[in-house]
Amino acid sequence: MQEHVSDPLVGTLVDNRYAVRSKLARGGMSTVYLATDQRLERDVALKVLHPHLSADENFLGRLGREAKAAARLSHPHVVGVLDQGNDGRTAYLVMEYIKGHTLRDVIAEKGALPPRLALALIDPVVEGLGAAHAAGFIHRDVKPENVLISDDGRIKIGDFGLARAVTTSTSTGALIGTVAYLSPELVLGKPADARSDIYSVGIMLFEMLTGQQPFNGEVPIQVAYQHVNGTVEPPSALVPGLAAEVDELVQWCTSNDPENRPVDGNALLQELRHIRTNLTDAELDLHPPAAAAGGAMARSQAPAAPGAPGQYQRTGQFQDPGGQQNPTEVIGRSNNPTTVMPFGKPAAPAYPPSQGQHRYTGPAHPGAARHTLTPPGDDVEPWSPPPPALGKRAQRRADKEDDRARARAAATPARTLREGSPRRRGILWIIVLVIAALLATGAGWFFGMGPGAAATIPSVANKTVAQAQQLLDEAGFRSTTKDIFDDDVPSGLVVGSEPAAGAEIRKFQPVSLFVSKGPQLFPLPELTGGTLDQAKTGLNTAEMALGRVTEQFHEKVPAGTVLSQDPAPGTAVRHGTPVSLVVSKGPEPIPVPSVVGQDEKDAVDAIEEAGLTAEVAREEVFSRDVPKGAVVSQAPATGTLTRGGTVTLTVSKGPRMVKVPSFVGKQATDARKALEGLGFQVRLNNILGGFFGTVRDQDPVNKEVPEGSVITLTVV
Repeated sequence: MQEHVSDPLVGTLVDNRYAVRSKLARGGMSTVYLATDQRLERDVALKVLHPHLSADENFLGRLGREAKAAARLSHPHVVGVLDQGNDGRTAYLVMEYIKGHTLRDVIAEKGALPPRLALALIDPVVEGLGAAHAAGFIHRDVKPENVLISDDGRIKIGDFGLARAVTTSTSTGALIGTVAYLSPELVLGKPADARSDIYSVGIMLFEMLTGQQPFNGEVPIQVAYQHVNGTVEPPSALVPGLAAEVDELVQWCTSNDPENRPVDGNALLQELRHIRTNLTDAELDLHPPAAAAGGAMARSQAPAAPGAPGQYQRTGQFQDPGGQQNPTEVIGRSNNPTTVMPFGKPAAPAYPPSQGQHRYTGPAHPGAARHTLTPPGDDVEPWSPPPPALGKRAQRRADKEDDRARARAAATPARTLREGSPRRRGILWIIVLVIAALLATGAGWFFGMGPGAAATIPSVANKTVAQAQQLLDEAGFRSTTKDIFDDDVPSGLVVGSEPAAGAEIRKFQPVSLFVSKGPQLFPLPELTGGTLDQAKTGLNTAEMALGRVTEQFHEKVPAGTVLSQDPAPGTAVRHGTPVSLVVSKGPEPIPVPSVVGQDEKDAVDAIEEAGLTAEVAREEVFSRDVPKGAVVSQAPATGTLTRGGTVTLTVSKGPRMVKVPSFVGKQATDARKALEGLGFQVRLNNILGGFFGTVRDQDPVNKEVPEGSVITLTVV
């Protein structure tokens, strides 16, 4: 039964910002956690370096510089580096969190993949590497565990936070990599470049096509030895019927000499897509044999030895019980006390038998203790790495040659039965010498002036096919053409040649001309009718860029909806082309004009001219101040409405008519109070000072007058 041990970082807050929620994986250099960035409220992948690396100040300084540089690398197929820092003894990298699974999970579940699926999965990986190589970065640890596949199908390559910039020295310090995918030059301690990543991609593609890795070994040093001294056999040796172009692609990537590999990810991407478009459906959909298809699953289910800290499987992969299948290993110099797999002098790894016998004395788990290579002595049983294993086809050819050699040896007598005369032997020797002289003369002509003479390939870039072929013909070469996509060279012109210009080869060797088909174009998706967020998602999926976003009012389309795009949907453009969008702001608001006091007709005209609808209330109202037929009030009185909005107008009937009663002979105080109660205004005209306070006269009296009229009282 497996014992579950709680991780001390789970539930803590790193650098007062990242809340660690759970452990995702553990590798040879770090442990990855799911964390929440509390400042930005988003999930991130928190990679925490193991303590022995966190204590190395030089390593942390170099990692910090490389992480800052990698954070500037932005590409749809590269996991972004978001942050880097130290919190006490905790050194960490913060990366984009991709919810999903890895390419390792796909291989473990399905085993060998059909070429169509394998090439489709490797395409975005190579595209991401190509962008990194163009920006001056190398990955150094390409493997299925670092290829992340999100739940929505996006494919990204991760761990660029541990890569080195090309401008940084790569010939000193610790060597970062996974032994199953390590390039020969990295094993030899030589500087790494983009072609080192290409080698790892070739090993990974071999594993995807066959379900197993090309080199096996009981210990990592055996696998490293085979990388340097062995040759990757064609995948068709394990998957019969595989297209020859796929074999050539894998062996091109995995050549021992970096000069014979694609120069970078972009060069490989062009050839990869050329092969994908030229293979037939039958070649692309070739189903591997049952043994190959189920091989990876069978290996992943093999039980570990009881009590063993980890299982090293038949494919040369280290299985860490708490982490990933191929953890990144640190291969350092002999003076590094924390190395997992020291190689002694970088220029002589793997210790071939001619340099002495060694044996592996370390434990199986890469993190359990230091691995050492012990020189042979009296008390040590010597060990030498086995020679690289031959493929099935190569082994069958070697067996047949051995059988033929034994048959020829059995048919040849040990001694001649007839000695022959000395004169005859002399004539035969003369004939042999003449023939040898003729052959030497012919060979000298062939390799000196004939088709076997060495010549330098001329530069043919940016020339027409006819011009390029003429230059090659004049130099004595035969040429063939291959069409490829190229973003920089116009269609119909030559991009370059293979071998490249300046290379010296024999004239009988063929030269391939790569002819540009122009940039590869992709149709733009339909973005109108959806929201701005949906349009952004569509652009990201199509690998296009968001251009200028403008807003305009629209009476019928809701706010936030995309009205139009430029270029139009279906237009064929390159990846990364910016697409401008026009987004609706909804109906335009219209200020409500004030028409109170205006004649009814004039008020209605003013409302309609503003783009609104005027509605006159059925009932008119009395008004002392507003004449009959004019607008007394409106609703709404102020604010804004959308076009066609309704403004209700209330029209005046004029003032109310009220009969004025007579107050002659009554006290002026009572008369004034009563008249004001009826809505009139009262003016007093006092005679003799109005001593008695009696109303002597009134104007008007006993007639109907408008409400609010002035009533004059004469008081004595």
